[in-house]
Amino acid sequence: MRSEVQAFVADGPLPDWDAAEEEIDRRVGQLEVIAGPVTREEAKALVACFGPDDCYGVAWTLLHLIETGPNPVLTTDPGPHGNEWHKRLYARALNGGLIPGA
Repeated sequence: MRSEVQAFVADGPLPDWDAAEEEIDRRVGQLEVIAGPVTREEAKALVACFGPDDCYGVAWTLLHLIETGPNPVLTTDPGPHGNEWHKRLYARALNGGLIPGA
């Protein structure tokens, strides 16, 4: 796994809307230095970095970066209590025909 992905993952999930602007900017900077495509290992690690909300759109950037890697990353339904971004990744793979429908 590349060092820039390791650094992003090590800092954990994205902050929520209540985070300081500096923290959000720092995470955006970390994300911007990760060039796609990502490897399967990197994509699986990055999936753990979604926070509780869209972090002012940063979660969309993370989702698109994950999707540059081999898909699908999530092959099982995260269920009704799963993270909304995990549900979105799963639904996009399902709708794209990457995994069989239920």
